[in-house]
Amino acid sequence: MYPRVLIDLSKISHNTRYITDLCRKQGIKVAAVTKVVCGNFEIAEAMVKNGAHSIADSRLENLKKLGELNLEGVKIEKWLLRLPMIAEAEEVVLFSDVSLNSELSTITAINYFSSKHKKTHKLILMIEMGDLREGYFTLGELFLDIEKIVKMENVVIYGLGVNLTCYGAIIPEVEQMKELLDIAGRIEKMLGIKLEILSGGNSSSLPLVLDRKMPEGINHLRLGDSIIMGRETAYCKEIPNMYGDAMILEVQIIELKDKPSQPMGNSGVDVFGQKPVFVNRGIRRKAIVAIGKQDVEIDDLTPLVEGIEILGASSDHLILDVTDSKEELSVGGTIRFRMGYTATLRAMTSEYVRKVIHS
Repeated sequence: MYPRVLIDLSKISHNTRYITDLCRKQGIKVAAVTKVVCGNFEIAEAMVKNGAHSIADSRLENLKKLGELNLEGVKIEKWLLRLPMIAEAEEVVLFSDVSLNSELSTITAINYFSSKHKKTHKLILMIEMGDLREGYFTLGELFLDIEKIVKMENVVIYGLGVNLTCYGAIIPEVEQMKELLDIAGRIEKMLGIKLEILSGGNSSSLPLVLDRKMPEGINHLRLGDSIIMGRETAYCKEIPNMYGDAMILEVQIIELKDKPSQPMGNSGVDVFGQKPVFVNRGIRRKAIVAIGKQDVEIDDLTPLVEGIEILGASSDHLILDVTDSKEELSVGGTIRFRMGYTATLRAMTSEYVRKVIHS
């Protein structure tokens, strides 16, 4: 059935093994992020078997699906990446071992439900370092909250974390990592403890690892894009020796006809409220395939057949110019696309796109 995403488990396994080996040699553990694969158990299991220290996801729904993950009898930690909602505090305790936090009221709720279920929950306190997404912005607030947190009986401060590039597109640099180390040192001195985890970001922090510039002491990264897409996200460069095509979109042709390149009649706006612009190129061979904007980010697709051009899409139809296609096409035949991160995320999330795992 189509449309479908073809998932090469052997390539994901290779990417996981390669990047976790690279990080381990610099004293860095990896939490493999399963958000883009919607918490698929088979993929998460492959990540763990190939070197991931833990599994992380931004959605509790995905962590629920994963259930208990074990490797040779050892329980694998599950991290909740998005700051928890107070409304879901009990489920945070039930379905994750570690969560990223920056609000005392939420931590108080997590402590309450941890006590109720006789559990101890681990906290990563997030520090704001310029990207302007989550994290404590002032050290004064951080230290005041820590004084209250350490008095709670059912949560522990597992470590500190930073997130960069996701919102403000701020590139992770050595200075920010050193600042994180400095803050950690002050907390350790204040509490007389050793923080176990200093999480230096996501796949955008990998250039520091690849260039061997990551300061010693940063011992954790949260990696998803790099494992699935085979690239770092600071500069969107492919990582040597990793696969960038572990997940491919395959769609079926439902119409193939010669048509004008410009619509005919008075034009207004399309179904999405946009006014498209068309160039008159005469009669062109066009194919329609059975997928649309409801299921995938059209601008993030690259046809794998040379000579095919993406013209546009509606909710359920993708229109292609196949006049110069290097392969012969027919109704009922298929066309494959390489997907970027956004296209992969949307296609994997769509219930109308089948997922086929193979090795």
